[in-house]
Amino acid sequence: MSSLHLVCPNCNATNRVPSDKLHAELNCGQCRAALLGAKPDNLNEAAFRAQVAKSNLPLVVDFWAPWCGPCRMMAPAFEKVSQDMHGRARFVKINTEDEKGLAAAYNIRSIPTLAVFAGGSEIARQAGAMSAPDLAHWVSAALAKA
Repeated sequence: MSSLHLVCPNCNATNRVPSDKLHAELNCGQCRAALLGAKPDNLNEAAFRAQVAKSNLPLVVDFWAPWCGPCRMMAPAFEKVSQDMHGRARFVKINTEDEKGLAAAYNIRSIPTLAVFAGGSEIARQAGAMSAPDLAHWVSAALAKA
């Protein structure tokens, strides 16, 4: 049985999880927070960098801002795809207003911008809002490359 490293979105602790348990309810061994919640987590820069560097589960990131109409319109689709793909990837949100340094480091020029990270590197990027079916198709295609 193989295992994966999952980083807690709450305390950034790395947890080793059997790969066949990814669909179960998992809690962090350190802080007891949910490792894979039902909704996308809002991450700060430190949590994002820990996820990219240490987690074996691909990371799907929505770079957004509260004032952005298309970002708010796409939020329910992002949440739905997050639930539909639970255990295949971790879905997170980065508020570019709160995390300006992160937005600059990743050259985010328009929002929403979606990015997929695997193995510590960005493997796909898409600017603009998408419907749930389009988002699911795009993420699946990106994960197939991972």
